[in-house]
Amino acid sequence: MTDALPTHETRGKGLAKSAGALAGLKVIDLTRVLGGPYCTMILSDHGAEVIKLEPPQGDEVRDWGPPFHEGDASYFIGVNRNKKSVGLDLAKPEGREVLLRLLEDADVLVENFKPGSMEKWGLGYEAVLSKRFPRLIHCRVSGFGATGPLGGFPGYDAIVQAMVGLMSINGTADSGPTRMGTPIVDIGTGLYSAIAILMALHERANSGLGQYLDMTLHDCGMALLHPHAANHFLNNKRPVATGNPHPNLAPYATFRTKTCEIFVGCGNDGTFRKFCDFLGIPEVAQEERFRTNGERVVNREALTEILNARFAGEDGFELCPRMLAAGLPAGPVTHVDEAMAAAHTAHREMVTELGWFRGLGTPIKMSRTPGGTRREPPRFGQDTAAVLAQHGFSEEEIEALRNGGVVVEARRR
Repeated sequence: MTDALPTHETRGKGLAKSAGALAGLKVIDLTRVLGGPYCTMILSDHGAEVIKLEPPQGDEVRDWGPPFHEGDASYFIGVNRNKKSVGLDLAKPEGREVLLRLLEDADVLVENFKPGSMEKWGLGYEAVLSKRFPRLIHCRVSGFGATGPLGGFPGYDAIVQAMVGLMSINGTADSGPTRMGTPIVDIGTGLYSAIAILMALHERANSGLGQYLDMTLHDCGMALLHPHAANHFLNNKRPVATGNPHPNLAPYATFRTKTCEIFVGCGNDGTFRKFCDFLGIPEVAQEERFRTNGERVVNREALTEILNARFAGEDGFELCPRMLAAGLPAGPVTHVDEAMAAAHTAHREMVTELGWFRGLGTPIKMSRTPGGTRREPPRFGQDTAAVLAQHGFSEEEIEALRNGGVVVEARRR
């Protein structure tokens, strides 16, 4: 069952305007924190019915604040819109029976338990789920997978950033290895997991069979190392942090103007010549040391000195739109609040609003089946009774499950 579109009484911004490309898809979501929830939010934005089964304590990021809204932290609110929340204790056999009933007509199961947990509960894919639900796609998100030297170990975004080399190429020579300011490994894992699920669904349309998807923070973090890994494979040198400049392109960095820092980039030699013409310094592009990108990278420091001197008297906020209009990539370095308030952000509906909820909109823009916000992020367990009733549980069964502590509608602290 797909949630209805928002009504005219609850119109906002960045709302779903169709049932969505994934309408009719049912996802059972056992994930917590970020990688898994980010994946299932992508699916829910585009029409999938996502039933989030939370442990009695709830998803712990409900507590990762301030700021909070009615007890739920921004960290939870930002990645759990459009979902239904059911509190369920899978440590109890009755809770596992509830899960199996919910899986009877499900297309996808996403979970991020420690490898071996589902198997310990008698819910392993190979032994149980694949046989009972042959069309089910089971996506497991873990730190390092179940096998290998690191198999079974817990994984967290920053630890994996450190271990796969991402921190080593972020920052500057002075700062040393630096954690990226956004949890890029978790988010990247969520994105890769959504892609994997869609691939498996496409294959299932031909074979009629589901499959197991083994998604790890480790692998997805390593997959984000371009171009540093590619450089290493070719020159066998250790990549180092370069700060804002690109390791393979010049100019591709920040420069200081009289009003702000700006980022400019030249992707090829023709663009660099056009760039110099625009700035009134065409002779720079003709110098032997700057004629090709390879030469500019080698002579990066000298080029940077010239460009910093040229930009010093400019108003960066005024200059960048003129550069863009001339076909030259450039933009002012803005803060998050400024980016959220920008006119183009509003035009692209990248801030979504529904009732009290404000969040980032979906970046996936589809012409016939546009996605977007359909429901505010759920309070813990708010959909428990409705979801169970939808799946054939009687009022008496639901009450018995409540009394037994199997289904939970208020968080246990």
